[in-house]
Amino acid sequence: MRVDLFDFDLPPERIALRPAEPRDAARLLLLEGDQIEDARVRDLPDLLRAGDILVFNDTRVIPAQLEGRRGEARIGATLHKREGPRRWIAFVRNAKRVRDGDRIEFGAGVSAIASARLADGSIILDFEGEEPVELLLERAGRMPLPPYIAGKRAADARDAEDYQTMFAREEGAVAAPTAALHFTPGLMAALEARGIGHATLTLHVGAGTFLPVKAEDTEDHRMHAEWGRIDPATANRLNAARAAGGRLIAVGTTSLRLLESATGEDGIIRPFEGDTAIFITPGYRFRAIDGLMTNFHLPRSTLFMLVSALMGRERMQAAYAHAIQAGYRFYSYGDASLLLP
Repeated sequence: MRVDLFDFDLPPERIALRPAEPRDAARLLLLEGDQIEDARVRDLPDLLRAGDILVFNDTRVIPAQLEGRRGEARIGATLHKREGPRRWIAFVRNAKRVRDGDRIEFGAGVSAIASARLADGSIILDFEGEEPVELLLERAGRMPLPPYIAGKRAADARDAEDYQTMFAREEGAVAAPTAALHFTPGLMAALEARGIGHATLTLHVGAGTFLPVKAEDTEDHRMHAEWGRIDPATANRLNAARAAGGRLIAVGTTSLRLLESATGEDGIIRPFEGDTAIFITPGYRFRAIDGLMTNFHLPRSTLFMLVSALMGRERMQAAYAHAIQAGYRFYSYGDASLLLP
């Protein structure tokens, strides 16, 4: 499909620079079939039904944004996929000044060797020393805010908390599964009281999620791989819930993509551990999920293509037009939508 079919105009003032306070006070656009309804995230217990299961991503964002030098050259690096105990693939700013074998000094005693350049322009970095890389990043790194926020303000101490979900446990993401940012312990208790369950899986979100689609046709775009895991107990529980008539509602496109990667043509979710580069566009037949809660996405992005695959492109264009006119806040710190085909 032509990528320009997924374009729309978004006024810059609609981009949220801070999350709602409290988190579950964020607005929620319900799109159920052709019906559009304005609500709040805290209304979820009334919008779902007993037996439904919300599926969250428990990945934890690491301080994956680094600033350093190779000699006199200033080098910026955003880690996006782990390849080994000390090896990461990174998008590098000023990459033309980096050659294989160069040492990049990131300050605070943290350095890495540029080992190789990949076909997409990414560079493999091997971190020096014996300390765990997680400790090195805590010293030298900063929270990797999305470019549409980072371009308007610098990351600060608030982001260290604001950009983590209440489920964040497994370190390894360089972007938050932002739909889950809206949840609070109080909201989870209210959902449980209504018989609405929840489960967790892990997908370490990579910075590739923010890369623009440069191709003119979706057939020519290639997704970056991300590592994920669904354990056997979780797969069994989700299959049992569906068999009993419950709906699986993915909280975030990351949860959805991993669930779809782990599900066969028979609709059975299987344990999964490994990389996925699934790219969902209109025409895709969903096998694992019955609904999606997600924030509002960039024009021409793979994520807007995904929600268009779930609900229909024209329906999503109409829903986004309503959200823009009604003053909804967009992107990672913005409001949410609940999409029920």
